[in-house]
This record gives sequence, C-alpha cells and structure tokens, in this order.
Amino acid sequence: MTVEPVGEPLPHQPGERHTLTITDLAFGGDGVGRIGEFVVFVPFVIPGERVDVELVDVKRQFARARLLAVVEASPHRVWARCPHFGECGGCQYQHLEYREQLRVKHKQVADLLERVGGFPPEVVQPVVACPQPYGYRNRIMIRSQWHKPEQRLVMGFLRHDNRLVVDLDECAIAEPGLNAEIRRVRANPPPKGGIKVSLRILPDDWEVPPDSFFQNNYFLLPQLVETVQARLAAAGVRHLVDVYCGVGFFGLSLAAGLDSVIGLECDAPAIRAARRNAERRGVRNATFVAGTAEDRLPGLLANLDSAQTAVILDPPRVGCQRSVIECLRSVRPAQLLYVSCHPATLARDLKLLCGDGVFRLERLDPLDMFPQTQHVECVADLRVGSPRPPRSDA
Repeated sequence: MTVEPVGEPLPHQPGERHTLTITDLAFGGDGVGRIGEFVVFVPFVIPGERVDVELVDVKRQFARARLLAVVEASPHRVWARCPHFGECGGCQYQHLEYREQLRVKHKQVADLLERVGGFPPEVVQPVVACPQPYGYRNRIMIRSQWHKPEQRLVMGFLRHDNRLVVDLDECAIAEPGLNAEIRRVRANPPPKGGIKVSLRILPDDWEVPPDSFFQNNYFLLPQLVETVQARLAAAGVRHLVDVYCGVGFFGLSLAAGLDSVIGLECDAPAIRAARRNAERRGVRNATFVAGTAEDRLPGLLANLDSAQTAVILDPPRVGCQRSVIECLRSVRPAQLLYVSCHPATLARDLKLLCGDGVFRLERLDPLDMFPQTQHVECVADLRVGSPRPPRSDA
C-alpha cells in the first residue's frame, strides 16, 4: 500500500471500497473503471462488468485497486484453469474466453499504434489464434524463496502484486514436460531461497545453446514463419539481413529463393550454433556474423543493393538502438520486417522509422504466441517511401 508525499490532499485514500463499472482493458491487462472522472485500474476484470474493489495504490491522477467481488459478470467470463490465477503474475486473461482475448489484443495493438505513432487502425490484421491456448510454453523460470512465517522453501512464480513467490508444482500454460521438470526441481530443491531455475524444452531440429533465445511457443511457430515468409515474398527482394538473428531461425527458414542471407547476432554461442544449423540443413547462401547491430549493420548493408534488400528486426523487448534506426533510415532498404513481442516499444520504433515518410507501415500481423497473458507477437511490414505518413498530431 503506497501513498504520495504530503502536499495537496489526494482525491482518494488507500483502503476505500467502491463499486465500479469497467469500461476498457488497458495495455497490460488491467481493467479501467472510474470514480467520477478519477481513473482506477483493476486486474482480472472484463469491460461491462460491475465490480467491488479496494484502492491499494493512490496517485493524484489514478489509483490501482484489488478486486473484491464481481457484482455483474460479463458473458465473456470463464472459469480459470489454474488454481493460482489471480495470485500468480504469469497470466492476466485466464478469466476471459479465448475469442475475446484475441479481440482485446487486436484492439490494444491498434489503439497503441494509433496513439503512439498515428498509424491507421486498418493496417492491423486480425490476431492469429494459437491452436493450443494452454500447455504451449516451452520455457519458464521458477524461483525459490524462503517463507519465513512457515519456515520453509517455496518455489514458483512471482505474485502479480508484489515480489513474493507463489508456491506451485504446475503451470497451466507450460508444456506438460515442463511441469514434470517443476516437480523434479521441487523434489530436489536449491539449497536456499533467491535462486532462479530455468526450465526449457528444446526444439527437435535446432541447436540452441542454454542461454540463447528461441521462440517460446512451438505450436504457433509455423504460422509465424509463414507470415514473415508471405510478407518477404510480397516485396520481391533478393537479399535478406537477419538482425538479432539468434541461432538463425528466421534467416535459415527463409533462405530458399533468395540470393543471400546474412545473420547478425551479438551472442557468440548462438552464432556458432547458427552456422551448424545452416550446415545441418544444407543452406549454402547464408552467412552469420558475430557483433552488435549498432557496430556491424552499417558495413553489412553497404555491400548490398538496398533496392533488393529486406531487413528482419527481431530485437529484445527494449527494442532497437537509436543508431540502428538511424542507419536503416539512411540506407533505406526496400523492406523492413519488424518482429516484436512488445507492442509499446514496437510502436515507438515504428514511429521513428516512419518519420518524414522514410518508411511506411504497409501491414501489421499480430499472432497470439502467448495465450492467457497480456503479450502478443507482431510482424510489421514496412516499405521504403510513404505516401501515407503517420499523423503529425500523434
């Protein structure tokens, strides 16, 4: 429970109880309600519901509240499969029927792109559904923590509202093999609290070093590749530069029909694995370069015909370095394919890339790689030149 420093009195106080009507779901999953004009964010609710809440964190412009009871439920409310939902911070939408999750995510992505970058909502395509909305995640991290009142070690995920660990032996969105691993770790626990344990099911046909990135949902992965491949084919380019390439997944999956593929990655073990993945697949038109995007990308692009070159960007959640964006705006390759699991940083970077009409956002395809959670994967197709720049008043 937090209160802002003493000054003007706050409009409300922690501990107050109110009945609210939820009008929207904000990016991140919290519902939006109001006390008069004062905004209150509430987790685990659905637009249209009337709910009883208690204010827990009050600021001057808004407050956060905990859900006490659902007075009038939405027809889209369903029973959450996981007994820890509402405590565990891993999922935000298990209470929301799956078709409605897809609609909500589409609206959130379209609203965010319009608000941050001025992009028209119609460029955002319907969200591609995951064929397996539960039991899909192939990598998780569990934490150990000493529970002082009970004098025992607990293991699981962080709560949604604090840094305490929810004790569990199963995760509803993890692959069954990972749940077996959770139980194995619990039977042979770490010696103390504060230790993180990473659990992973590796893909059958890719070499992936222990700490290197690979997509977390194998069930929708073929559709992700098909989406990127379709957009690449629509541009008709001959060369591909795969930035933040990891173990070469996109570059090697798309190499057929191209004159050349260059993968760039700062993770040296991943680059070595990418070369072996290429050899295993008999891909001979792909090369892989170790280094950072900001250092190596300008030199790589200088040796290619920009009019026949596409660049894939699949950066970490923080997005692209500003120098990488400026390099791309200067070189102006024919196509950029920006793959992101964080729509907020994606919207920020797209606005920078499309500034002054240097690139235009042709199309954005969201894919639900993370069912039951706030996250969504997006593939943005940008083309050089823009008859339709973002609005200047965004």
